[in-house]
Amino acid sequence: MKIAFIIFDDITLLDLAGIYEPVIRLKYAGYIPDMSWDFCALSPVIVEHGGLKLTANQINNDLSSYDAIIVPGGKGTRELIHNDTFIKWIQSARNIPWKISVCTGSLILGAAGFLKDKKATTHFDAHEMLRPYCKEVLDDRIVEDGDCITAGAVTSTIDLGLYLCRKWAGGEADIMIRYKMDYKG
Repeated sequence: MKIAFIIFDDITLLDLAGIYEPVIRLKYAGYIPDMSWDFCALSPVIVEHGGLKLTANQINNDLSSYDAIIVPGGKGTRELIHNDTFIKWIQSARNIPWKISVCTGSLILGAAGFLKDKKATTHFDAHEMLRPYCKEVLDDRIVEDGDCITAGAVTSTIDLGLYLCRKWAGGEADIMIRYKMDYKG
């Protein structure tokens, strides 16, 4: 399994880190030993909303070779939904098995056309922004519809990571990773 973590300026770091931690444990715990991932962006250095700099290891790469893209949220999503270059780049993932978002990352999936005729969720303050892009906005913590999985506000990111552990590697992986992270949520 090959995953693209999408990063961009004004990302919310917890949206990225919360899903990243349980998902990469699938490799290190031996559940998906061939798992690999990249941090993908349109520029080499990304600055999250608090000023921390992140470095992408793949820049403007074709996303069609991945099994999953994971798009975090953050204030940057509000501008990126109008950035044709960014949205066209995200659309290169059109035919991959999984398009996944945390918080307002769903706006990016929506602007790319991935949520058309699907149910989705996002941060509760962004429900109205998401409505034009999907069939129905739900107030659920995690929504899976076809090849898209969306999660609500920032703290849902760990729940989504564990949901993916269960989905991709089964209940034992979910239980063990949850235990190792001391997560009782």
